Amino acid sequence: MYQKKGAMNHAPTGMFDKFWRGDVLGCEPDLAPWLRDRGSLTRRIQQRCTRFAVDKVRTGLARIAPDESALLGIAPQQLAYSREVFLYTGDQPVVFAHSALAPEHLRSAWPSVRTLGNKPLGALLFAHPLVERKPLHYKALRNTHPLYQRAATVLGDPPPRLWARRSLFYLHGAPLLVTEVFLPGILRLSDPA
Repeated sequence: MYQKKGAMNHAPTGMFDKFWRGDVLGCEPDLAPWLRDRGSLTRRIQQRCTRFAVDKVRTGLARIAPDESALLGIAPQQLAYSREVFLYTGDQPVVFAHSALAPEHLRSAWPSVRTLGNKPLGALLFAHPLVERKPLHYKALRNTHPLYQRAATVLGDPPPRLWARRSLFYLHGAPLLVTEVFLPGILRLSDPA
């Protein structure tokens, strides 16, 4: 794989996310396959619905959680480039997606992220032959977690917890952290016949 001179192979904490778990213990049985699937979540959703849409909520420089900064190898006080979207099937929100990367990587390895608009990030990540995905990690987010709070804005009666998964994607040694928070509507999608 091509690597820019001086680029890191991985974040300082390595490939293992010490902040989130490597398993889905305690997760509802119907949700576990969604969390564990390593393929394109966008493609999996699109295969199970007739209308799919991405609603961009926020993009730009923002403060991210300290554990996200650690995984990306940036200082906790440094702003990151962040993108947040909801994935919809028809009128039903099914996933809240949050991605983050160091601003310098937005200019070098990941310039396409800036121009996605309402297009899914997954289409970019899974189409590029040099993008490498690291292991998935999981967390049941409580209502005090910032990502839970942002994801729950579209839910009339949010549950006490929302399961999320995240993983690092690398392109030319530059990490991009993608977190997907699964909303209750995801369980209404059935497997294609």
